[in-house]
Amino acid sequence: MTKLLETLDSPADVRKLSQHQLKMAATELRAFILDSVSRTGGHLSSNLGTVELTLALHHVFNTPHDRLVWDVGHQSYPHKILTGRRGDMPGLRQQGGISGFPRRSESEYDAFGTAHSSTSISAVLGMAVASRNLNIDRQHIAVIGDGSMTAGMAFEALNNAGVTPGVNVLVILNDNDMSISPPVGALNRYLARLLSGGFYRDAKNVGRAVLEHMPAPVLDIARRVKGHAKGMISPATLFEELGFNYVGPIDGHDMDSLVPTLQNLRELGGLQFLHVITKKGQGYKLAEADPILYHGPGKFDPELGIQKPSGPGKQTFTQVFGSWLCDMAQQDSRLIGITPAMREGSGLVEFEKRFPQRYFDVGIAEQHSVTFAAGVACEGLKPVLAIYSTFLQRGYDQFIHDVALQNLDVTFALDRAGLVGADGATHAGNYDIAFLRCIPNMVIATPSDENETRLLLSTCYQHAGPASVRYPRGSGIGAQVAPELDVVELGKAVVRRKGEKLAILAFGTLLHAAAPVAEKLNATLVDMRFVKPLDEALLLELMQSHQQLVTVEEGAIMGGAGSAVAELMHANGLCCDLLQLGLPDVFIDHGDQAGLLAGVGLDAAGIEQAIARRFGQPPAN
Repeated sequence: MTKLLETLDSPADVRKLSQHQLKMAATELRAFILDSVSRTGGHLSSNLGTVELTLALHHVFNTPHDRLVWDVGHQSYPHKILTGRRGDMPGLRQQGGISGFPRRSESEYDAFGTAHSSTSISAVLGMAVASRNLNIDRQHIAVIGDGSMTAGMAFEALNNAGVTPGVNVLVILNDNDMSISPPVGALNRYLARLLSGGFYRDAKNVGRAVLEHMPAPVLDIARRVKGHAKGMISPATLFEELGFNYVGPIDGHDMDSLVPTLQNLRELGGLQFLHVITKKGQGYKLAEADPILYHGPGKFDPELGIQKPSGPGKQTFTQVFGSWLCDMAQQDSRLIGITPAMREGSGLVEFEKRFPQRYFDVGIAEQHSVTFAAGVACEGLKPVLAIYSTFLQRGYDQFIHDVALQNLDVTFALDRAGLVGADGATHAGNYDIAFLRCIPNMVIATPSDENETRLLLSTCYQHAGPASVRYPRGSGIGAQVAPELDVVELGKAVVRRKGEKLAILAFGTLLHAAAPVAEKLNATLVDMRFVKPLDEALLLELMQSHQQLVTVEEGAIMGGAGSAVAELMHANGLCCDLLQLGLPDVFIDHGDQAGLLAGVGLDAAGIEQAIARRFGQPPAN
């Protein structure tokens, strides 16, 4: 870190910089981000791509009075560094440290908390309406990526903005897909400045004043000429029709283009749309060459880059799913694989290579992905929707009305179930058990290890109706995965250990945290496998033969698997002392996965302590 960046403790300092100093600051800021992320892990490619844009925004706009919202938020590290959190970067995404996403409670400069995509335009429009009604003069800026523009919510907000009078909203499309044309350069810079400047605005106003007194046929011809003329120099038809003044595309790494264009747009006010072209990984050749690999790396040496593991290592649950999907597709030609823009994250890379005609990435459009899968199922094919638990929340209405209500044969592979670690509360999959088990026709499977994941995926796939298999981020215990595509009896649990008085019912991978506790306390240990349907016969037998039951799940206690057990008990008029262990009724912050589980008492020590507190210390073996 060099001297200039050390002097930038707030956007007020950035606003004092000359154009030359802004360029120097960009070089230093990019180097600082690379060094910082290599030490902590985090999002890299996207943040290297927004360095100049961030500096220009804080240089031109009066933040935090002017509201700045970063869509998704994984492009906001330069923003964090320039808004007084440079010294906090060593704790990025670590327990007790700063978040990897904007957070209102963290800084007054974080105008809106973001971590899922396509919310920024709706948020700034709401802020702009509030400012208008409160008679506050300020600007409202949404920075949204090209991927986020694939979501319907972004266009819903644009559509609403177009009929909302008296608001100042600037939408900046951060376009980092380098295949998009036209290319940027001096001509585009000139046109952007021309179209954002007062001359073009005044010319339009004069023309409008003259033409409004012309006969209708003349006015219609003039409108057509105006549309075609601007279309020759600016690809703006859609956004113009929605009521925005489109400017761009401009080079998002060219400070000489960014600053004057943003200054012009600030003066114009109203509804403005700026299209900037940036490059993921800008300034770090390895990230430029493979921006996906460097999207969210762990710790690495910037000189060497990300190194592949020397040995095979344990399979992740995502890899188990990816292998199963390819094997099942080889056996069943009806299988269709679907993902909402998470090909790498959900493990579909190999499937796309082997079955390109049966692979569908629908973009960041979770609602559409669910109903698209429903449509596929209507015609007799068998869709598998690979989606993170936290993202399925966005498609909940479609899940109920378009899949479950019609009892359609859709398999949901729910990755990142439970706590996810460094991404924190916004990405945790804590609620899928609770919000899915109340839906009729639904099957919910909770595998305890890698081999069980493959078994239950096959089981749910062969079930003729909606079914989900939830599994966590990362690897399991290293269980050997059988190559067969065997199935198990739907809803059937497995007793892993027989004991006395106390029975521990484990839903999912916490079985292995509960195992040493069961051994120590001479308790019965059950791998429940399914939340819905429950193994009612086994549970009723355990309720009668044991004095105490403990349910363990990596999901919300409220409405979760333990609640299903309690409901069964009460429905049958039985009375058994029941302890429900799971995630508490709070949002759990970012940190190491194992540390977070220990923090909420879901490691072996925590489970044992909770049992002792509730039931007293049972006699040992």
